[in-house]
Amino acid sequence: MSRLQREPASTTAPVTYVATENEQRLFRHAFEQRLPLMLTGPTGCGKTRLVEHMGDQLSRPVITISCHDDLTSSDLVGRFLVAGGDVVWNDGPLTRAVKQGAICYLDEVVEARHDSLAVLHSLTDHRRTLYLDRSGEVVQAPDSFMLVCSYNPAYRSSLKELKPSFRQRFVTLALDYLPAAQEVEVIVMESGVDTAVAGRLVQCANSIRSADHAFHFEPPSTRVLVTAARLVAAGASELEAAEVCMLAPLSTDGAVSEALRELAVASLTTNN
Repeated sequence: MSRLQREPASTTAPVTYVATENEQRLFRHAFEQRLPLMLTGPTGCGKTRLVEHMGDQLSRPVITISCHDDLTSSDLVGRFLVAGGDVVWNDGPLTRAVKQGAICYLDEVVEARHDSLAVLHSLTDHRRTLYLDRSGEVVQAPDSFMLVCSYNPAYRSSLKELKPSFRQRFVTLALDYLPAAQEVEVIVMESGVDTAVAGRLVQCANSIRSADHAFHFEPPSTRVLVTAARLVAAGASELEAAEVCMLAPLSTDGAVSEALRELAVASLTTNN
């Protein structure tokens, strides 16, 4: 939710993305030049929202694939299935996206097995072609098709990393959290809390984000702040909301948790 403002009365209203730099313009340039795009940045900083927003802006459907360890190439391209006594081919989400000229979005692509990602190679170079070996079909991507992947390059072990040869197939846009003033605006808009409450939650998150280098954890995202603000709007105290949304998920280490709680208390009691 970090960079999305959506009219509450409609689930199909256009989205408005709060940009920090030139990511919308570069996304559009990549689309127009038929180039694959890689979005990097911390969890909850707005990568998925950017894809949704640009889908609206470019009038293209977005087909999202959530990557995981068990994702196979057949899960991406399709497989033969028995239906009504016949064996028929069923397109996977990647194949459907290519045929529809959609934006295919692979979320957290680093979680997928390397051998599963090999089917993307022919779509990420001059060929822009998907080869369906099992069905014998060759699908040429239309100009309106775009492949977008995302992942968080921090907090990855050597076992969870993309090959440099794969990364170099993509134009890469690095995203980050919004500046404090803009993050406050988004939280106010999406949760209904006042500016002072949103400001303290952002200050609390930034204190914890700064401590990330010492404690090595995934810092609280804008999405988490919106969730905390919604609890405050429902009647929870700011500290309660910070405890259950920001602090509890970060660490099970008692000493670390206590240190983070002290940071949170100091931030939330400022000007309160």
